Amino acid sequence: MIQTNVAIICLGYILGLLFTGVVGGGVWILILGIVVAVFFRKGRKPRRIPQTSEITKGSVNLTPPTLQINPHPRVWVIAGLVGLLASFYLQWRVPQPGTTDISQFVPIDNDNNQEQLVIVRGEIISNPRLTRSQRGQFWLQVSQLDEVKNEKDTEETQKAATGKLYVTVPILKATGLYPTQKVEVTGVLYKPKAASNPGAFDFQKFLKQEGTFAGLMGRQINIIDEEKQWGWWQVRERIVRSQVRGLDIPEGPLVSAMVLGSKAVDLPYDIRDLFVQAGLAHALAASGFQTSLILSVVLQLTRRAKKVTQVTLGSLALIIFLSLTGFQPAVLRAVIMGFAALVGLALDRQVKQLGSLLLAATLLLLFNPLWIWDLGFQLSFLATLGLVVSVPAITNFLGWLPPVIAALIAVPLAATIWTLPVQLFIFGVVPAYSLVLNIISTPLISIISIGGIISAIAALILPGAGSIVVGFLHYPTDWLIKLVEVFSQLPGNSLAVGSISIWQLLVIYSLIVLVWLVSWWQKRWWFASLVAIGIVLFPAWHSTTTLSRITVLEAGAEPVLVIQDQGVVTIINSGDEGTGRFTILPFLQQQGVNQIDWAIATDFQSNESDAWIEVLQRLPIKNFYAYATNKENNTINQIIPQILQKQKGIYQLLPVGQTINLGSTVAQLINEQPIVQLQIFGQSWLLVGDVKSKEVGRIMKAGGWPNPQVLWCNSASLRDLVIAFKPQVAIASAGSIDNQILSELSKTATKVFVTSQDGAIQWTPNGQFESFTQVTENKSSVL
Repeated sequence: MIQTNVAIICLGYILGLLFTGVVGGGVWILILGIVVAVFFRKGRKPRRIPQTSEITKGSVNLTPPTLQINPHPRVWVIAGLVGLLASFYLQWRVPQPGTTDISQFVPIDNDNNQEQLVIVRGEIISNPRLTRSQRGQFWLQVSQLDEVKNEKDTEETQKAATGKLYVTVPILKATGLYPTQKVEVTGVLYKPKAASNPGAFDFQKFLKQEGTFAGLMGRQINIIDEEKQWGWWQVRERIVRSQVRGLDIPEGPLVSAMVLGSKAVDLPYDIRDLFVQAGLAHALAASGFQTSLILSVVLQLTRRAKKVTQVTLGSLALIIFLSLTGFQPAVLRAVIMGFAALVGLALDRQVKQLGSLLLAATLLLLFNPLWIWDLGFQLSFLATLGLVVSVPAITNFLGWLPPVIAALIAVPLAATIWTLPVQLFIFGVVPAYSLVLNIISTPLISIISIGGIISAIAALILPGAGSIVVGFLHYPTDWLIKLVEVFSQLPGNSLAVGSISIWQLLVIYSLIVLVWLVSWWQKRWWFASLVAIGIVLFPAWHSTTTLSRITVLEAGAEPVLVIQDQGVVTIINSGDEGTGRFTILPFLQQQGVNQIDWAIATDFQSNESDAWIEVLQRLPIKNFYAYATNKENNTINQIIPQILQKQKGIYQLLPVGQTINLGSTVAQLINEQPIVQLQIFGQSWLLVGDVKSKEVGRIMKAGGWPNPQVLWCNSASLRDLVIAFKPQVAIASAGSIDNQILSELSKTATKVFVTSQDGAIQWTPNGQFESFTQVTENKSSVL
């Protein structure tokens, strides 16, 4: 009974933290606790929460009851109060910059591209990693700030500073750096920006969760203290080097990541992306699988020893593993559950896995409630919950299969059921072949993990021995990579359904919990599955078939437009490779787009067309049009046609001046410099590149073009073009605009947007132009 009451209170605390993302927060948990208390007061009958189940004749029958509960109504009220207090506790623990935090010294002039060099002194607190932009990155604990008045002047102003700093430096400057090293970094301070486009990565939010409020674009590093202090990073580095020496790249880092976790190993991004896209990202995360494997091996080797010896060696192994992986939330959860199992072994008592999981999660979230929003923690907790409560039922349902095959299917299926709703909420993508791939790859992952752990132990004794042992994993690792490559290249591997809303998420998890706890729903699990699928697919289908919208993405110096017209998707321009990967694809993924019907390259920046390749590698394009303004552009003229030919898409190279009619959109490049005239949903648009305003006026007048209703241009020519054409809406990109100019334009009838400040701009036929930043702020203020 006590265990049950504690579990209910722990659940109330966890839900209270989760509901901080909903209007009303912990108040809803308190109301829920009162309602359940009233229900139990009216009829207190013994109920049970199953941890094992069997399925007979197509229906689920719970047997035996492993956790009898008959809680007093006041327990539910207490759980509700705990949930309410948890919501306040999380708000209290949200990091805030102090008066001496390094972020307080970021020059305001940096927003106007006036760089102010600084020298930041501090201690490195993480291993350097390689970023996607091929720069070295590490975290720095700041101790002092020196402001350089002039880049050519050595005069400095010293200030006491504190806080943690996100530092990037040229890759060669980061080589040889290690934690505990004291350095001074010369560079430019900046404040991270929030997401500017729908679906984009929120760098500001990421740093805030890490307790950081500023970044440093480093140029030079001077090492202050050369003396090395012992740390777990040295042990980790010894293991990784030994495994890389034995397998080379990428097999070596992959084995290290599967043993220590990708957060502790600098895994190449192409391998990381490959596993994520195929739905096998969990294989790269150190968590419960490695923990249970290590504990099982230790207990098996010491099965003839005394319990004290088993518990001691098991605890030591868990502590070492936790230290090597870098105290990640998911690993902490698994290690706490491992300690619970050891306590049960020492006391000769069976440990309730569900209670152990709730207790582990509660302890971790008491230590750091912000981990409730850590995606790795969420997925690890939900996957483990699925293994605890759903695997027995699924295994029994598959009783007609051999036990080994049934277990291979039940484990990934249970984890998928409990984690997929969160993945849809965050990413809006379903890895279509993930379940099949997990079933096939489980033996390989097990072999590689066991071999990797053995080679890691050998490397600690003798690095050469570790390299020899890991060499036997060459073929399993190579087969795993090739298997993932095959599945990631299958048609429809990543099915975008669009990000689901919070209410969809809550309803789906309510259905999952009902199937777990209520016998009526257990017998009709197929009906619950159909309802859950309908809740995801029907709103996505309705939105796709009815939505008409224009989105101008924040993409720097090139206008990138996405036009959605009742299921028909058109993209105009693409930008560079980074724009395709971090702006266009995340937006299309969030919108549930699986195919681009029309693509137009107007060649605003002729040397930056790599984004089209990035997009084509993930999404097919049915029709691609390019204007022949730059015949030396190999990407447009050679690479893209080859990719489209494989996808059976249509490619056309058009002369300047030819009109493209795409139904709701009519486009024409009227000048090579370039100037693009568009008709979208009956509105006239004008996109102007690096052309002098007088030249634009002359070209428009000579061609008899009417003044546009919507104007896009760079910030330098905004004022002159708005005065010349008097559009209803003007959108400026590429750079900041002087406040005096904005003040002058505010007196005109033109509504002005600046994408560098306002983010993406969206318009629908029944609404007005809205900035993504303003919409996000409105939603945040409501919460």
